[in-house]
Amino acid sequence: MANWMSGLIGSGLISNIPTDFFQIKPAFNPWLAELSEAEVEPLVLASVLLSLVVVYLAAKIGGELCARVNLPAVLGELIGGVIVGVSALHLIVFPASGGEVQSLLMNLVGMTTGQAPGELLRVFQGESEVISVLAELGVIILLFEIGLESDLKELIRVGPQAAVVAVVGVVVPFAAGTAGLILIFGIDTIPAVFAGAALTATSIGITAKVLAEMQQLSSREGQIIIGAAVLDDVLGIIVLAVVASLAKTGEIEILNVAYLIAGAATFLVGSIFIGRLLSPYFVMVVNQMRTRGQVIISALIFAFVLSYIAAAIQLEAILGAFAAGLILAETSKHKEIEEQISPIADMLVPIFFIVVGARTDISVLNPLNPENRAGLVIASFLVVVAILGKVITGVAVFGQPGINRLAIGVGMIPRGEVGLVFAGVGAASGVLTESLDAAIIVMVIFTTFLAPPLLRVVFKDDEGPVSPATPAPELETAD
Repeated sequence: MANWMSGLIGSGLISNIPTDFFQIKPAFNPWLAELSEAEVEPLVLASVLLSLVVVYLAAKIGGELCARVNLPAVLGELIGGVIVGVSALHLIVFPASGGEVQSLLMNLVGMTTGQAPGELLRVFQGESEVISVLAELGVIILLFEIGLESDLKELIRVGPQAAVVAVVGVVVPFAAGTAGLILIFGIDTIPAVFAGAALTATSIGITAKVLAEMQQLSSREGQIIIGAAVLDDVLGIIVLAVVASLAKTGEIEILNVAYLIAGAATFLVGSIFIGRLLSPYFVMVVNQMRTRGQVIISALIFAFVLSYIAAAIQLEAILGAFAAGLILAETSKHKEIEEQISPIADMLVPIFFIVVGARTDISVLNPLNPENRAGLVIASFLVVVAILGKVITGVAVFGQPGINRLAIGVGMIPRGEVGLVFAGVGAASGVLTESLDAAIIVMVIFTTFLAPPLLRVVFKDDEGPVSPATPAPELETAD
């Protein structure tokens, strides 16, 4: 997520990147002086409302079209994001360097409100920040919901298998990608290491959403995939810290790596252990409340507290939300929470997938542009390694006879926004060349859009959930 980048920069792990690198620094424009803060705020609100109209229309149209041809709705949301984003309609776009407003939606706001183009820059920045925050909230709610639908006991039981899948899914693509870039393409060691590190990521949000749509979340395969994806998120943060340190000084800062490992282990184990001890008190407090929304508000407070703690120690906020869902899933209130979180998820989660698609620039796929050709050649290699390096993880599963190993491997394929963070940090540090940066983006695009339909194919032969880990009624409520 975006807080990987900002958190790592703020913590000093990537200290050679200025803290204001990602902030817009527009040249002085006399129009800006004419808009007071009181005048900007209503325009930002109006822009956000118009953006949400576009987001929801794109999400529903794309989702409905894919659902009608038996494809996961999340794929339609991603495609809808691409169409309304920087690759096509330029409706949902985000500020670029130079301080120019290149958004058709902002131009529409200017036309309907009578504002000059120069006055819209601050409005554009405000609108983009709000949409980005709503997208982050969307993925937090998604992982909280996934945690509620997961079985903690089953997740612990398949923990060793999930750990093996996660480690193999990090080591194999990293080693194969780095070695191939050095030996085949003659790329320098540090850029090759950074590109290889981008292959290790797994987007838990995309895979979890597809599994939930297919009612496979509570299957043995689903639990192993989710457990491995969570561990991949932790390992991805550690790998990113290591390669960023290597890019900065040429050396690995052992103390920072040790801090991340210790913090991740302590948080995941400690939050679940302490949470299970405190969960009876959570139920007792909720039962004594008499106001409307006491269950869902209390649950969200708990989820946001754990998300904040995770973010504060340089982990992903979504890990805290997932842990909160796992803990509350074992309380007597979990059915009520599941029912009440669904409308919130329906409202916020599509924003996340639309934003992921909107940020994806598919122009790097155009072979007619000479600048893209070198990147496309490298990208072809990275895509193959990215797919095979994750598919092979299914072979590593042990002690699970009759399990769908191919489904586990395919479920680990999508890189999504996580891979884009690696590319962003690498480009910002100056390590990646333009062709290598484009190659990583192409790899992210292919794996993100390929995984949802592939998951549908590998589960196609099964009428119901594969290898159920919980009774059938539980699987029905997990839909």
